[in-house]
Amino acid sequence: MKPVEKLRQLLLGPDILMVPGCYDALSAKLIEKAGFQAAFMGGFSVSASRLALPDTGLISYGEMVDQGRNICSAVSIPIFGDGDTGYGNAVNVKRTVEGYASAGFACVMIEDQVWPKRCGHTKGKLTVDRAEAFARIQAAVDAREGGADIMIMARTDANATIGFKEAVLRARTFAEMGADVTFLEAPETIDEMKEYCDKVPGLKMANMLEQGKTPVLSPSILSNIGFNIAAYPLTLLLASVNAVEKALDGLLRNEAAENTATFSHLKDIVGFPEYYETEKKYE
Repeated sequence: MKPVEKLRQLLLGPDILMVPGCYDALSAKLIEKAGFQAAFMGGFSVSASRLALPDTGLISYGEMVDQGRNICSAVSIPIFGDGDTGYGNAVNVKRTVEGYASAGFACVMIEDQVWPKRCGHTKGKLTVDRAEAFARIQAAVDAREGGADIMIMARTDANATIGFKEAVLRARTFAEMGADVTFLEAPETIDEMKEYCDKVPGLKMANMLEQGKTPVLSPSILSNIGFNIAAYPLTLLLASVNAVEKALDGLLRNEAAENTATFSHLKDIVGFPEYYETEKKYE
């Protein structure tokens, strides 16, 4: 079954879909091995891990789709991909959607920020006007209808730039235009989260970012509010930074590394046993 078909089936189920954020092929494989049914490749985590730079539009379409191709080829679970603003005008959006589909993504997210964009929970965001926002999503939907085998997630950041009512209007219009999923970024209260779910039809995603602007709620509460997807974009990256810093501090003090995975476990994760079995076939 194709990734997009798997994702559509998952979203038809009664339970909210929990989607941890991955940033490379190894983190995606760990998500799959842990038993999660999907993962999300976010721009913040890829920009941080690949470039060690902030999520402020410094990473390119080519770098993102290349990272995504490696991630999608490493796992069998569906991957959501951050397509940012589509990297240009509506024609660029179509190319982005088609490129992400070819890379193996099950869903691509397109947003209404001005380029260069930035993380939705940081300062300095700007959004385009309605006409351009709607043109981007129309182009994304057209790419899907034209043969790109991928779902479309339409994101709005207007809550921070214009106001909550505008954000709801944009999200509702995105859904009416044919977006498969909508995502109103950074609602600041539970009441805003409820109103978004009440007023916008279709599938909706909640962004559960630690220390972000949105209240972090349990999956069951999110489901009761009306969300279908709960994304955890930086949980693994934050955990990785903490673990690496502690290990490096221990090395500086000549202390034995603690709480690390075993070498044999790492070899299993990256596929040495399967490699050896294949190698035998050609000996």
